[in-house]
Amino acid sequence: MSVEGTWDLSIATPIGRIRPVAEFRREGDTLTGTAHGAGEEVRLEDIVLDGDRVTWKQSVTKPLRLNLAFAVRIDGDTLEGTSRAGRLPASRVTGTRRPA
Repeated sequence: MSVEGTWDLSIATPIGRIRPVAEFRREGDTLTGTAHGAGEEVRLEDIVLDGDRVTWKQSVTKPLRLNLAFAVRIDGDTLEGTSRAGRLPASRVTGTRRPA
């Protein structure tokens, strides 16, 4: 399963829908990535690809200062899963990969 590419995400949060863009790249044996939206760009941390499941962490400051943990499943060029900010309830995440 491949996660590399640019993904248009949609996160259903208690304060409304957020639509960040996540980019995943492979550098040797390591997955790296960034996410941008709400006027900021952040590095993706601890990216793990296990079969069709991808997990990562990121910290954001807009619209609130939060540490987020993502867990999604990839199905071709779509993904679905959750994002959790600390003890807050999990938010539903969906996404589509942009054509290369």
